[in-house]
Amino acid sequence: MQAITSVLKPLLRFTLLIMSVFTLSRMGLLLWQQQRLANGDSLAVLLGGLRVDLSSVGYLSALAVLMLLADVLLRSKTAFFQHVFTLYSSIVVTLIVVVEASTPAFITQYDVRPNRLFVEYLDYPQEVFSMLLHGHLFAMISTLIIATLSCVFAYRYINAAFSKQQNAKTVSQVVILVTTLFVCLISARGTVSHRPLNPALVYFSSDSLVNSLALNSTYSVAFAIKNMGNEKNASSLYGTMPRDEILQTVKQAAYKNQFVTQSIPTLANNTPFNTGKHKNLVIILEESLGARFVGELGGIGVTPELDKLYQQGWGFDNLYATGTRSVRGIEAVTTGFPPSPSRSVVKLSKSQHNFFSLADVLSRTGYTTQFIYGGESHFDNMKSFFLGNGFSDIVDISDMQSPEFISSWGASDEDLFNQADKELSELNKSGKPFFSLVFTSSNHDPFDIPEGRVTLPEGHDPENVKRDLAIKYADYALGKFIAKAKTQDYWQDTVFLVVADHDVRVFGSEPVPLKSFHIPAVILNSDMDAKRDTRLVSQIDLPVTLLSLLGVEQATPMLGYDLTKHYPVERAMMQYYDNFAYVENGEAVILMPNQKVSYWRYDPSSKTQVAIDKDGSSVELAKKALAHVLFNNLAYTEQLYRLPNKS
Repeated sequence: MQAITSVLKPLLRFTLLIMSVFTLSRMGLLLWQQQRLANGDSLAVLLGGLRVDLSSVGYLSALAVLMLLADVLLRSKTAFFQHVFTLYSSIVVTLIVVVEASTPAFITQYDVRPNRLFVEYLDYPQEVFSMLLHGHLFAMISTLIIATLSCVFAYRYINAAFSKQQNAKTVSQVVILVTTLFVCLISARGTVSHRPLNPALVYFSSDSLVNSLALNSTYSVAFAIKNMGNEKNASSLYGTMPRDEILQTVKQAAYKNQFVTQSIPTLANNTPFNTGKHKNLVIILEESLGARFVGELGGIGVTPELDKLYQQGWGFDNLYATGTRSVRGIEAVTTGFPPSPSRSVVKLSKSQHNFFSLADVLSRTGYTTQFIYGGESHFDNMKSFFLGNGFSDIVDISDMQSPEFISSWGASDEDLFNQADKELSELNKSGKPFFSLVFTSSNHDPFDIPEGRVTLPEGHDPENVKRDLAIKYADYALGKFIAKAKTQDYWQDTVFLVVADHDVRVFGSEPVPLKSFHIPAVILNSDMDAKRDTRLVSQIDLPVTLLSLLGVEQATPMLGYDLTKHYPVERAMMQYYDNFAYVENGEAVILMPNQKVSYWRYDPSSKTQVAIDKDGSSVELAKKALAHVLFNNLAYTEQLYRLPNKS
């Protein structure tokens, strides 16, 4: 017994530190989120969490055991592996502390533990560091202090276990460590079934946040990294369907008159609303602007300029975003591609060339195409995707001369719109039709904006002053730009779409909280009369509608609806982490991992979402939902979502 405790003492101290951090963090999160927990949830979180923590410890300890084995075999020659073990252990403990310390802020923003978003942001250290420095300085300094103390303590605590080790027979120690390695591998696997532990095995709630509490943040991030390297397709989460049935279902739901070719199954013609001269197009994609901020949509009223536009143009009262990230909004608005549990096509490899986009179809119709952004256009792989799919010109912060205000994410919206006005004026001089996508960034955490532009009324919610000021500033810059654009030569023949990419955050206990996907959109200067459109519509309907308003008749593979027309159904689709929602005529189906399905009734006017029992109509809706999310993977992998090759 003494030999066992002697050789395993460093490992025991290492695992004790890890388990202590995991447990204390989870207990703190449970206390913080008590209002989200139903009866019995706490126990389920703790039991599931123990299982995940033991699996995490198994993975992290297996490598540590190999170091101890090397130490035992080579101890007479060197103590090198003792130092390696101590350094490895202290670094691991420190990283775990950092990720767990970051968890509350991540939950506040995304309503779930750190996941793939946490990893994807690490690809842009300059932007992330600037954001932390300007908006989360206290949290960053606190985390660094905690991490430093944790590292020092862990190093000393674990290193002391070696200094007091007692000698034992090498053979005994090897047997003990080999046995321990075997135990670690079993623990890491987390189950004796043919599949190893994964998050779905400990999920029990329809609330994504509650489910994520059963994980630890290190496991959650590691699992996200694994899946990013081997992208899941929807069939592994939601189930399968024959290929022909997938295509038949989505084609029927698209309500197209005529499909052109079998090689691109959804390629179809659409008679445009505008039968005259081709119009120009400007899409203004507003960062993180949920309907809850827009007065005309019943929000808190920090967008007076957008409210005016709703009264002047074709305003959508019930438009829903497809996801929670900018790339998902870009994907929907510029390509009309439905969402999925995979990464957005903006980032995936097979969609970097010859993937359908508005820019591609418009460039083939004689348009000049352009993307304008106040930050660095390489962010989120936008530049690569755009240049490979029809955009001929990229304008970003490097092209702006002396912007007046630069935040963590780039030039202010005023600087961006000043540049956009110059670009549009130049494009208009060429005499060719043009398409410009203008992507704002001022309304992004840490919400850096120029001083003195906007104010909030007294008594405004003090917790959200900085965020709401940024939203009001972004609205101010938008109104200023539109007012100037109306005086310019390019205004007369240009259709403008102002639309959000997503809400600033999604929150709610439902597997997909539908109300958090409600966003504003208004189309200006089209031939449609000014009106309010109360239909339930999706971001993927917008590019189809825009081509119709421009007068472009070329066939496209898009599944969205031309909103200048009327259809038998109103529907929207949303992806929220691993959950997919399909809403149609007041009913919603939500597909979840392990082929779990929930059924809901949703009222867009009151934004109430109520669980209902399964019936015949909901089963048919579930089939339609599955077909659409499977179509995404099918169309991507087989490269079916494209235009015919140029001659």
